[in-house]
Amino acid sequence: MTAHPPLPHPDTERISLSTVLATLGDETRLAIIGELSRCGGLGMTCGQFTDLASKTSITYHVSKLREAGVVNVTPEGTRRRVTLRRDDLDHRFPGFLDSIIASTADLHIDGFEDEPNEPAELSRRNP
Repeated sequence: MTAHPPLPHPDTERISLSTVLATLGDETRLAIIGELSRCGGLGMTCGQFTDLASKTSITYHVSKLREAGVVNVTPEGTRRRVTLRRDDLDHRFPGFLDSIIASTADLHIDGFEDEPNEPAELSRRNP
């Protein structure tokens, strides 16, 4: 089996606030960040997000998050493990990631936790 080369990620000092903000302007990406924040430092595999969208769509969204420097993606055989770059983001923009994570608390993802075989729809929970 051939080892996969590491995927390119921006260096910490090259993470741009405008790029991060533009990348997080999508509710699916915000939902991914919210789920990653709740799983601790273990991360999740891309396949664990397929209740949010199709596999192709998740691959696209995770790629955008990686290119912006928001997540780290590590190949593990045929899977890819996704983790938040919390330390890097906290270093560049102190308190920013915590604010983003707090904003995902009311982001309800229909089907994500309850009905894994149903299509997911994103909506804001009513208070």
